[in-house]
Amino acid sequence: MDARVALVTGASSGIGLFTSLELARNGFQVWASMRDLSRDSGLLTAAREAGVQVRTVRLDVTEPASIDAAMREVLATGGRLDVLVNNAGFAMDGFFEDLSEAELREQFETNFFGLAAVTRAALPTMRAQRSGRVINVSSISGRFAGPGYSAYCSSKWAVEGFSESLHYELRPFGISVSVIEPGGFYKTNILTRNRKLAARALDPASPYHALTLRMEADVARWLESMGGDLSEVARTIRHAALSPAPRLRYVIGRSARMKILRRTLLPDWLNEPSTRAGLLARLLSRKPS
Repeated sequence: MDARVALVTGASSGIGLFTSLELARNGFQVWASMRDLSRDSGLLTAAREAGVQVRTVRLDVTEPASIDAAMREVLATGGRLDVLVNNAGFAMDGFFEDLSEAELREQFETNFFGLAAVTRAALPTMRAQRSGRVINVSSISGRFAGPGYSAYCSSKWAVEGFSESLHYELRPFGISVSVIEPGGFYKTNILTRNRKLAARALDPASPYHALTLRMEADVARWLESMGGDLSEVARTIRHAALSPAPRLRYVIGRSARMKILRRTLLPDWLNEPSTRAGLLARLLSRKPS
């Protein structure tokens, strides 16, 4: 039997890179895609060190022509597509009134509409095969929202709803859909290189200026303390790709599981002090340095 074929978006670093290596180690013909192929050296070096082969292909999820070209290349070589891992994304931070319409749309163009476009391109092949796995990398932020992250959280909530609907729509065709929900302690480019701040956020005239400065300080502290193992996320994705009965949702990380448990057991008014209201009160209690 020919090797199973997997396409991973946003694979130049972080979860995408680790997932590409994990799938390659488990017998997949892996196509690791990224917007800029000049950034593939880290992935290819890691693949050589791991003793596996990974193919790279340019794919920008916001460019339909790029998606079509990448899909044609994958299918021309692999002849099939068994697993699609939608991982590409970025974070647009900033309080809602500081976000422009263009910035909000930019967030959704990548995190939601780009994911949907790549999925749309993959489904005809999977339906013809009567098999396939669509694995969407979301976040615990797709279940829990917080102040200063309305653009990112809402884009991930959209991914959650989209994925759940597809889970039911595609099941008759032998295609499974899973959502991966890492907690907040995995240091990836979503918090560094792939993180943007609303242009108005640092404007002293913004009513949220002090809050933004404190939010940025908190992010810096979080980055210093983060040390989650990205291999854990990659192994979960591999499980969703190979399990005979993949689940709809995979929550990763103890803190994420505790948040889910708390929300399941407690009403919103008891959860709120430790989320939105609690964070705002903490931010407001301190003066910017």
